Amino acid sequence: MRLTILGGGGFRVPLVYGALLGDHAEGRVTRVVLHDTDDGRLRAITRVLAEQAAGVPDAPGVTATTDLDEALRGADFVFSAIRVGGLEGRAHDERVALAEGVLGQETVGAGGIAYGLRTVPVAVDIARRVARLAPDAWVVNFTNPAGLVTEAMSRHLGDRVIGICDSPVGLGRRIVRALGADPGEAWIDYAGLNHLGWVRSVRIDGRDELPRLLADPALLGSLEEGRLFGADWLRSLGAIPNEYLHYYYFHREAVRSSRRAERTRGAFLLDQQARFYAGTRDPGVPALELWNRTRAEREATYMAENRETAGAGDREEEDLSGGYEKVALALMRAVARDERTTLILNVRNRGALPPLDAEAVVEVPCRVDADGAHPVPAGPLPDHATGLVCAVKAVEREVLAAAESGSRATALKAFALHPLVDSVNVARRLVDGYTAVHPGLAYLT
Repeated sequence: MRLTILGGGGFRVPLVYGALLGDHAEGRVTRVVLHDTDDGRLRAITRVLAEQAAGVPDAPGVTATTDLDEALRGADFVFSAIRVGGLEGRAHDERVALAEGVLGQETVGAGGIAYGLRTVPVAVDIARRVARLAPDAWVVNFTNPAGLVTEAMSRHLGDRVIGICDSPVGLGRRIVRALGADPGEAWIDYAGLNHLGWVRSVRIDGRDELPRLLADPALLGSLEEGRLFGADWLRSLGAIPNEYLHYYYFHREAVRSSRRAERTRGAFLLDQQARFYAGTRDPGVPALELWNRTRAEREATYMAENRETAGAGDREEEDLSGGYEKVALALMRAVARDERTTLILNVRNRGALPPLDAEAVVEVPCRVDADGAHPVPAGPLPDHATGLVCAVKAVEREVLAAAESGSRATALKAFALHPLVDSVNVARRLVDGYTAVHPGLAYLT
């Protein structure tokens, strides 16, 4: 089986390849094709994968190319993990927004809109090429903003594109761990959009254990989200939010913390990864060892400003080992081998989450088999969550319309309607600021 990874020079690709190395079953991936627009990054990651594969006799073969069509032809699965504009683009997204006093995070608020406007045209081109060159392939979308990009691609690939994110997986794992149960025996009732969802119940042996967690201050205090949001607020909600909702519930604190920071998250990663890729050019430097050190630092500092604002402390050791690659591999096994499983995924709604329409991409538990991912009906969210989900989905639709039409006015509408952008005049300045620094937004007129 052939797997093509778009964004194959990306820093997290070795996580996926490492997961593949542990799969020895019949029907496994035997060939990995890496595609990237940056040949230097491809060479660096190819070195890391070669060192990972050392001593593994049946390791999948790896080839690399900068030719997108060549990469797609013959693919059984396509993992899309592109970053349009690179980390420099992310750093610009953060700085432009923070200069206006609003959030610049890469998937939430103004920064997420700017990233989406840059990314959607490229993702749509990829979807069209897949439909033409590899019509039987399944596309697994890692690219952020994951729900928005998956919806853009689904308009050309239908249900053969599925978005994944490790945030709900990590949240469910932490909750079940706090309850002293086995994650494999729990049903996590999670619903919303990507980076905008809530755990509403946790069923273990047929019993909802979430009320027990919410009622126990010690248990909540052992949970990262309990420290991040505060026990009183979680009890008021009657649910455990995805960590990204910290940007909504504590918006002023998050913006203040980001503006006080020595540098933004994007700027930190830009510098860190520049050192990594430069280091791999020295043939005497063990590439895998350098990658491992860099990844450990990256994971330990994830959402550090939010945790500092809330006094949540350091990340737990169990959460430093990634997770999205495990979701991707489980998804691929279920589709390729009919190894049926349940995963929280980004898929077309199909009535699972009212009141959103059937084509809206939502993040909900799905039954996955050889025919793809089938969303499990989630039932209505409470009014406060429904309002937020509908508002953000409306913004996503404006981003998609702007990307399709090239309309600057529609892009402005997307910024102005977002709950975290508090003025149409601020939205106007955001559009001006982003189009000035991003060549990828030159299509907006």
